[in-house]
Parts: sequence; structure tokens; C-alpha cells
Amino acid sequence: MSAGFLPFLLSGMLMCGVLLHMSDHVDKPSRKPNFIVILADDIGWGDLDTNQPEAKANNTPCLNLMAEQGLRFTDFHSPASTCSPSRAAVLTGRYGLRNGVTHNFAVSSVAGLPLSEVTLPQLLQRDGYYTAMIGKWHLGHIGPYGPTNRGFNYYLGIPYSNDMGCTDVPGYNLPQCPPCDSSGPKVISVHGGCYSKVGLPLIENDSIVEQPLDLWTLTEQYKSAATRIIQTARYNRGQPYLLYVALAHMHVPLAPPLPPDAPSTAFHQESSKVYADSLQEMDSLVGALKSISDDTDRDNTLIWFTGDNGPWEQKCQYAGSVGPFTGTWQTSRGGGSAKRTTWEGGHRVPTVAYWPGMIPANTTSSALLSGMDIFPTLLSLAGVPPPSDRHYDGIDATNILLHGEQSGREFLFHPNSGAAGKFGDLQTVRMGKHKAFYITGTSESCGGATGRQQVHNPPLIFDLQRDRAEETPLKVGTPEYQAVVEQITRRREELLWDIATDESVSTADYSIDESLAPCCDPRRTVCRCDTLG
Repeated sequence: MSAGFLPFLLSGMLMCGVLLHMSDHVDKPSRKPNFIVILADDIGWGDLDTNQPEAKANNTPCLNLMAEQGLRFTDFHSPASTCSPSRAAVLTGRYGLRNGVTHNFAVSSVAGLPLSEVTLPQLLQRDGYYTAMIGKWHLGHIGPYGPTNRGFNYYLGIPYSNDMGCTDVPGYNLPQCPPCDSSGPKVISVHGGCYSKVGLPLIENDSIVEQPLDLWTLTEQYKSAATRIIQTARYNRGQPYLLYVALAHMHVPLAPPLPPDAPSTAFHQESSKVYADSLQEMDSLVGALKSISDDTDRDNTLIWFTGDNGPWEQKCQYAGSVGPFTGTWQTSRGGGSAKRTTWEGGHRVPTVAYWPGMIPANTTSSALLSGMDIFPTLLSLAGVPPPSDRHYDGIDATNILLHGEQSGREFLFHPNSGAAGKFGDLQTVRMGKHKAFYITGTSESCGGATGRQQVHNPPLIFDLQRDRAEETPLKVGTPEYQAVVEQITRRREELLWDIATDESVSTADYSIDESLAPCCDPRRTVCRCDTLG
């Protein structure tokens, strides 16, 4: 850690209100541990201050402190580079080609994560855990597909992304979205646009409690719910708990804190400050969750913070930082290289794990890991075996968390999530320091360019140790290239064959029925209602 970064860390200790004492003793848990999994939306690897100390930002003091008191991962990846596929893989420990979720569900989707899939909360719930979720679900919201039917005892949140519905006071977006009941033309959902047909709903368990919800008070509602969940599980129920917090941050529209006494209709930030202010609000919420956990069951709670994919580059000043992982080979040819792509910026995400007395403090791991690995790791720590009737793609990272082991995955496959090729294609393969692209393509960049899809046979191969920007591929035919390409290609073919012959593969239904959009009162424009008061 650089000397220049130390003042930021010390100020963060005060801002986040956390105990400074930390035991370095590492041992096995004596009772069932609690788990808090925090999944940030559209966050960049470079958004975490400790990943880029040279930038001297102070946007994430609470996460900085959590990393100082725990474990920071530098080579951790989301299972996919867009919302629904990433979340499905985190909760099932399986690639989208196995669990059936290869692209996003819609406001009017009739289904969601296939009912044949078994989720992490279902398994922990059966073992006596109290399971709760706060935030974005995006895995189906009709009937049996909703969170409370997939293993959660309690749910409060938005059933999909926070731009998939209108609000009375829209947050910052590009293009800027109109408020509900606007007299202007309705802009129905196109990628990157606005959905103004139905108000954005806030759902508690199976009921809509606010529609359209107030984006500007959502963070406080989530904080209050998390406090109640943690304290109830610990003091009233006496149960171990799983709390899954799928934040609205850093997905647009952004709704950073307003100045004291400012009217809720007043936008105040310069556009250049909006993202930083929103990032600081997210960090403060993470700090509050950590503080609540520390106050209730500090030595028996694992907190795992990560992201669902990289920044939405199309949103320009409202998008995060990929750090050095710029995907220069692609950007030099036009188009984006973050969310919705398999360039490093699309799936390498900031990740921190914290567990006082169990995870050694101030440690860093370069082990290659994926969000899919959360599933088997938490089950292992809880002593819960996964079902034996299906294939899993996650690995148990317990020894990396608790004992400093540095060896993670030998291989990691990155599926296409919407930028090029067929949804779910295993278009990119990682092996050690090398990464091979069989298909390249882009999402829309800030400037509007999209580039073009290209199939590569033989594949492009980059050495990420020497070339984090993925700028210059290895020359075909060199000894290094030949040594890598044969192994990578063979493993890719083996996985594709394994999935093709896997009898436990699920298929998602992506059918749409406009009448199924969440609506608390169809007699009122945009389904308006408010039962919170």
C-alpha cells in the first residue's frame, strides 16, 4: 500500500465507524457462519480505490477498510458480463449453458431462472438458515419464479434493473429519461433507452408496496431492511443467516444523495460528480452493513463484496472505470469493451472478502476465481452438500479465503452475453495468464461506435501478465502461442462436449406477455400506488 494512500484509509476508518482491532488467528468456524453477499451492479474494477491507489481518489473508504481488514482479490470475475446470466450463475454455481439463463429477462417475461435449478438460498434454507434478499432480482418475477419461491424467506427490492420502469423524479441517465405521466412521447424499452410504460415497482415478498418507487430514498430503505434482517436473525430467531444484497448501484439511473433540505425534484451535481457521489453512497451503504454485522455477530459473519459485470460504457460520464483493462485491441477498431463483452473490462470486477478471525487481515489474492465459486464455497463453509444429480462449474475457494492458498482455477470460460455471436457462446477462454478469443465483438461505446463481430480461427491469444490492456495478441506460430492454443482449444471442446451430454442442463423460457408487467393498480396511469405510508 502506498504511503499516499494511508491518510485515505485512516479517514475511512473513522467514516465507516468500524473497530480497528483485528485478530490474525485463522481457524475453522465453531458454529454455522452467517453470510452477507453484496453484489454491485455495473461496477468497474477501477472503481475500488485500493485497486488504483495511484489515482488518489477517496470514493470507497469503507471498502478500502474492509480490504485492509480482510482479503482483496485482483483476478476475480463475474460469471457473465450482463445482469441475469451473471446472477443466475452466482446463485446456482453453473454456467448459463447449464442453468439455461444466457441473456436478460424483461419486464413482461413469463418465466425466469428455470424451476429445475436449485439455488444457494434453497439449500441453506433447508439446513436451517434464515435467508433474505434485498435489491435487484432479475431472474423472473411471476409466481414461482420470484425470490420467495426460490429459497428466500424475505425479499425487498426491484424485480429487474432500475431503468426498466419510470419514476416521478428520474435519476441521471444518458439519454435522460422523462418522469412518469410525462406529456412527451413514451419511449419503450430499447437497450440503453428508457422504459416509460410502467412505473418502477418496489416489491416486498410477493406484493408491490410502492409504484413508481422513489429512487432517491431507495438506499435508506435498503439499509433499514438490512438492519432489521440481521438483528432479527441474530437476536430473535437465533438462526444463522444468508443476506444477499443486490445493489441498485452503480446501474443507471444514478440517484446520488441530495443536499440537506433540497427539494427532491432538484438535480444538483455537475455531471462529472454524479458517478463519484453515487459510488460514495454505495460505499457508505456497504460500510453500514459491515458495521451492523460487526455489532451483532462480528466473528461469525463472512461478508463477500463483488460485482455482476463491468461498467456500462455506453453511459459515458455515468459509467465506472475499468482501470488498466481497456480492451485496446477492440477499442482501437471501434466499439466498447466493458459490459456485454468478454474483454477484461466486461467481467473483471472488484472483490473483497471480510471475516474477522477467519480471513487474515490485509491480504491480497491473485487467484483466478469467478462469482460461480461463491455457491460451492458458502455451502462448504456451512457444511451443506450440493445436490449430486447435476454438474457444477464453481470451485470451493475455502482454502483461498481462510488459508492464503493462491492457486485458483486452471481454466475459466467467458460466455457471450449480448455483444457478438449467439447468446451463451463460450467465446473466450482463460488459462493461467493467457486468454484466447474465438469471437470478438463489442457493445456500444460512449461515442456510439459498436465495432463488428469477428470469428477468429485460430484464436487471438493475449498474455495478461504483460498486456493487461489486451492490446497486442501473441503472434500465431510462435512457440508460446502453440503451447497455449492446443491446451485452451482442447479444454474448450471438452467443456462444450460435457455440457452437450449433460442431462441436468436446464432451458429458460424467454417468452413475453405484456399483461404480466408488475402492476399494483391497472386503473391508474403507470400502475400508480403507494402502500408504504
